[in-house]
Amino acid sequence: MAFSSKLGSLLRQNGQTPMISSMLNSLRCMSTSTKKLFIGGLSYGTDDQSLREAFSGFGDVTEARVIADRDTGRSRGFGFVNFADDESASNALSAMDGQELQGRNIRVSYANERPSGPRSFGNNGGFGGSRGFGGGSREDSSF
Repeated sequence: MAFSSKLGSLLRQNGQTPMISSMLNSLRCMSTSTKKLFIGGLSYGTDDQSLREAFSGFGDVTEARVIADRDTGRSRGFGFVNFADDESASNALSAMDGQELQGRNIRVSYANERPSGPRSFGNNGGFGGSRGFGGGSREDSSF
């Protein structure tokens, strides 16, 4: 998306506004995949294989992945299912959203792509906000 915004501003600067709209729409369609679904509300017992099996009746599942906590290895209660084509994903979304899977009603929606670039931690991008890593204020320290 950042690329299409930059392209749009460059084209405007060069006075080529008539084709901006169609070019940006084409880029948006290319960058937005409707083959990847977000699955929320998963049972902690759901694994990659059972997620794949639950959605394979709608078409060719290219990947099914339950997201696990890095530290504990336990499911975080959501995952993603990728299909080979848009129609299969659309059919799965319509049929599975709100349905029960392993005792839990799941939420199914199209996945949003994660923005590229580094993540920030906190308002100022640091670990401890404006007080630095250890917290506390300068007056409290013995430095």
